[in-house]
Amino acid sequence: MKTADAYRRCEEITRTEARNFSYGIRLLPKPKRLAMSALYAMARRIDDVGDGPLPQYEKLARLAELRADIDTLADGGLSDPEDPVLVGLAHATDRFPIPVAALNEIVDGCEQDAVGKVYTSIEETEHYCRLVAGSVGRLSLGVFGTTGDPDEASELADVLGVGLQLTNILRDIVEDRGMGRVYLPSADIDEFGCAPDLTGPTEAVGALVSFEAERAERRFAEGLKLLKMLDHRSRACTGAMAGIYHRLLARIAAAPTAVLEGRMSLPTREKAWVAVRSLAGASV
Repeated sequence: MKTADAYRRCEEITRTEARNFSYGIRLLPKPKRLAMSALYAMARRIDDVGDGPLPQYEKLARLAELRADIDTLADGGLSDPEDPVLVGLAHATDRFPIPVAALNEIVDGCEQDAVGKVYTSIEETEHYCRLVAGSVGRLSLGVFGTTGDPDEASELADVLGVGLQLTNILRDIVEDRGMGRVYLPSADIDEFGCAPDLTGPTEAVGALVSFEAERAERRFAEGLKLLKMLDHRSRACTGAMAGIYHRLLARIAAAPTAVLEGRMSLPTREKAWVAVRSLAGASV
């Protein structure tokens, strides 16, 4: 498969499937935009297995296959030269110092989803967040590049990922419950007097959501220090993606029981406004 065709497919996946991610990616110069599209397409492929309808044993088998694909890429190989996502990602890793093996952390997180892991403490919840979201931040740094201490940048990307994923978890309480998943720590759920599956009582769940939203806000405050370590366009990309979730978190904090009524989201025009402000260098 030609590289241009592979990237074209990766961009199609990003454009149609990335509800928030694409607002940031489109602010990047073309080489970085293509690389990020390939990264997103692979991350999406892993997530789709974890969230899909397959029985547990098939999910785990498919995730093992994806892990093998990732390991081959990390070793400089290509397991399927006709797979557009793998071809695009292989080309991206040749052009940028992407720590492609970090994709295995997303696989780790999806394996936890497949087996139905119970999260008892905030440390366990945040470790999951680092696997499925912090890893994406660290992968992105390979495309963006950074100024200053790379270890500090990597840690800030992890922390920002925790803030974004905690926001996702709060937004998706009802949706996750339908898949038999509860990501908030059982210790916190017990402390606030909520049902284990967060079906109620409404006031107790609202208090818990407010508490966890404050925790997510602290992670944003720390993680957004990463922006000063990025070039203008990479900062705009990260700021747009983080800004959309940050504003969503503010809505959740303002109406914490609303998450029990359905999935909260920002209107398209507001997402576009956040992206424009990020490109102009405004604070997120």
